[in-house]
Formats: sequence, structure tokens, C-alpha cells
Amino acid sequence: MTTQTFNVTGMTCGHCAGAVTSELKALDGVNDVNVDLVAGGTSTVTVTSEAPIEEAKVVGALEEAGDYKLA
Repeated sequence: MTTQTFNVTGMTCGHCAGAVTSELKALDGVNDVNVDLVAGGTSTVTVTSEAPIEEAKVVGALEEAGDYKLA
């Protein structure tokens, strides 16, 4: 198991956090996602997975969820 933390911008509400969580959980090997929402600021997203997740896959999941970006 590995845990990675990503700083994400663009989230403003619980719906945003839910969309990001859903898309990240859909990635292969991801077991858990925890979002510490900072509305309108830089939120912290913690991903627990079987192996490290490539940053490009995280970026893709964020784009799929909405207009969210790595900080």
C-alpha cells in the first residue's frame, strides 16, 4: 500500500470533492481517496493505492471530473 498527497485547485464545494473522489477511485489500484476541501483555494487530496499512481493518470482523472488542476 502507498499513500500519495496531491494539491488540487478549482474545487469549491462538496459536489466538486465528490466528483474528484469518484474519478480517482475509478483508477486501477486505488483503494481510498480523502479530500480536505478548501473551497476556492488549494485542497489536499490523499490517495491510498496498491502502487504509486502516475501523475498523468491523476491529471486525467481531475480533468474528467471537471475543471480541476494539480497545484
